[in-house]
This record gives sequence, C-alpha cells and structure tokens, in this order.
Amino acid sequence: VISTASNTVVATVPVGSFPIGVAVTPDGARVYVANQGSNTVSVISTASNTVVDAVPAGNLPIGVAVTPDGARVYVTNLFSDNVSVISTASNTVIATLPVGNFPIGVAVTPDSARVYV
Repeated sequence: VISTASNTVVATVPVGSFPIGVAVTPDGARVYVANQGSNTVSVISTASNTVVDAVPAGNLPIGVAVTPDGARVYVTNLFSDNVSVISTASNTVIATLPVGNFPIGVAVTPDSARVYV
C-alpha cells in the first residue's frame, strides 16, 4: 500500500501466489488482485488493509477490471481461455464466459454495456 501523499510504502498485504493484476472499486473501498499462481482473486479492504476474501478463478488469472458502478469484476484466465465474472456484493463467480485463446487484458466501457478482452 503506497501513500500518495508521501509516495512511500505504508503497509504490505499478503495475497495469493504470484499476484499480477490489480483493480480498485470506484468508491476505493476494495482492491481485487489476480493471483496467477493460486488461481484466485484476493479481495482487500482498503479500510483495514487486509484480505477479506479469496475468490476461486480460472487457470492463471491475469487481467482485472471493475465496472464503473462497482457491481462486477471481470478477470481474464490465461490458460482457461475464459473470463470469470465476480459479483462484488457476494464476492462469488456468477458467470464464466468463454473467449479466445490466452486472454490477458480486460476493459469495461464507461456505461458498463461492454467488456473488451
């Protein structure tokens, strides 16, 4: 955790194995981290700087994007060739969407109407 006021590390939060992708909810309350080595997504509370949940994802999760309303998180799974859709209300996977081979990056449009992988 880096303080933007001082540009210094103020806390360290242990997550799953080989963390790579990070996304923050629009309200700044939660951070979602893709852990490619443990096939999970860690959910961090920014109020306490602690992991509050670990969501199972596909094989080798990498990219993470949060919808502008903060309701969903999209995670690309490189070796599963799919995207896990996580509900932020329950921190559970509510859908798994097949996509092309080896998806890496993911982005959500400002109106949440489309997700690009």
